[in-house]
Amino acid sequence: MSDLYLSRIRNWFLSSPPAEWAINRLRSTLVGALAQGPIPGHVAFEMDGNRRYARSHKIETIEGHSLGFEALARVLEVCYRCGVKVVTVYAFSLENFHRPKYEVDGLMQLAKVKLEQIIQHGELLDRYGASVRVLGRLDLIPPDVLEVVERAMAATAHNTECVLNICFPYTSREEMTTAIRSTVEEYSTTPRPPSTTFSQSRITQKILSKQAVSPDMLESIRESPLPPSSDDHDQDDAVSTATTLHSSDSTTALKNGCDAGEEEANSADDSDDNKNTASPRIYPNPETITPETIERHMYTAGCPPLDIFVRTSGVERLSDFMLWQCHQNTHIFFLKCFWPEFDLWHFLPVLVEWQWRQKQKVRDSERARRRLKQE
Repeated sequence: MSDLYLSRIRNWFLSSPPAEWAINRLRSTLVGALAQGPIPGHVAFEMDGNRRYARSHKIETIEGHSLGFEALARVLEVCYRCGVKVVTVYAFSLENFHRPKYEVDGLMQLAKVKLEQIIQHGELLDRYGASVRVLGRLDLIPPDVLEVVERAMAATAHNTECVLNICFPYTSREEMTTAIRSTVEEYSTTPRPPSTTFSQSRITQKILSKQAVSPDMLESIRESPLPPSSDDHDQDDAVSTATTLHSSDSTTALKNGCDAGEEEANSADDSDDNKNTASPRIYPNPETITPETIERHMYTAGCPPLDIFVRTSGVERLSDFMLWQCHQNTHIFFLKCFWPEFDLWHFLPVLVEWQWRQKQKVRDSERARRRLKQE
């Protein structure tokens, strides 16, 4: 009973106008100080612990999820004020469909309400130029919720400074499966354009078509022997332009062209048959598939690499979230607080540690460079 009484006194004091003013000033000062250092380009949050928070505070489960959305709004403002460009949150897993129906329906309706609030009062996103992207199996979302999702994305599409990725409903394995399927479809249905080649007879015939040649001259050219080549001709050819032909070269070209014309005339029927036959389709080489090829088909295509991964509630696993996006330079933080409790005071140590690691990496690189110069 005493703990409850002290908690109410603390909440009353923190909600008083003087305390709120002092806390806001302190928050602004801290965020401004953080913005002076290196800033992560992409931060992901696995918002875990809403149900356990609700049970520990003797409130309904849906109320715990609602408080989780309020925590998200607080964290988004901190991230965008610091300069983070992309924030990705895990809002609903495909595995959550196995939960009780009333909870799933409640989560869907809660998402609908919060997205409608974004549409009606999107000052936070518009202030920082953030657009909303909903990633996942949108075909599994109820029609009434999907309609609000599409309106929310359209309402913020004009914002280009920052991005809020809401994974809903989503699993990383499903994302990778979709990306691989799209890559296979691209490489099996999009043939690359075949190279265009021209035969020597076609080139000769083109030259003949551009010159005024009489039938008698063609006959004399065909019957006359080819003139012997000489060094003088070779020297003349070397200094001639690409569009100038000597008389002997012209005669040779015309004669060859006439002979080629006869050969093409004899094979006219075969050419007509070949016209009706489609040329073989040349598909891209599968050996050219790289991680970047798969990346272009991921839900997060175009986003910067993931710098920070944060999961609350003390659980230390990724739970099928951002498995592809996590790389050798991703810093993963597992925090013990529940997500509805998460705010600047929990996120501040994460940012400070990440900035320290970045500065340490720069110092190590400079030391290695100096050692190489000394050697």
